[in-house]
Amino acid sequence: MRNYFPTLIGAVLTLCSVSVFAGAVIAQDALPEKVQAAFNKKFPAAVSVTAEAKKHFGQDLYLIAFKEAKEAEARKIVYYRVNGHFYVNGDDIDTAKTSVEMPPASYENLKATFNDYDIKEAILVVNPNGAGEEFDLVVSASGALWHIALDRNGSITQKEE
Repeated sequence: MRNYFPTLIGAVLTLCSVSVFAGAVIAQDALPEKVQAAFNKKFPAAVSVTAEAKKHFGQDLYLIAFKEAKEAEARKIVYYRVNGHFYVNGDDIDTAKTSVEMPPASYENLKATFNDYDIKEAILVVNPNGAGEEFDLVVSASGALWHIALDRNGSITQKEE
């Protein structure tokens, strides 16, 4: 009984920290149990798993990046709803500032927000419920890494350091 309360308090603090630091990388075991169970069932051979809390198309989601043991080089990206249901696969896209995979306005908006920036990672998120796409970016600017979300028009919808 003595160990029950510290464990419960630790679990509550962990869950609170996940919601406070949305967008920050979280441990796989900090994911909600339903998300963990669904992910482990669909990808039992997953290794090098990282997760982040994200918001796309008005829904709270978890971005989970991983590699499968049999395909050690290929990184896969999936999004799950907070209730544990699979949402959509994410696709790595070209990070060059001249890439045609993102709307041209996205580069103008990033330039207006950050004088000098470098796109470290870019992920395309296609809406599974209809037309539209959004983008998850990791941008290096001003000596910091920024997590940026763009809508299909290239407008910045979320920016977190």
